[in-house]
Amino acid sequence: MFGASNTMRLFFINIAIVSLIGTWLTGFAVVHWFVYVLPAFLIVAAITGFCPGMIISGKLLKFFGVQP
Repeated sequence: MFGASNTMRLFFINIAIVSLIGTWLTGFAVVHWFVYVLPAFLIVAAITGFCPGMIISGKLLKFFGVQP
């Protein structure tokens, strides 16, 4: 459950940074508060190794008979 590889953790951090740079370029006061949810989840996933999105995706793939 908390077994994200270092490669995945770096990937999560990179996505969070790119998202925050886009928010910064747009203007922190201009964007909706919901835009901050994705970087927050990705940073938590990178630090802890727990990514609910990956778990849900794996369960959905198994449900439809696709190897995750």
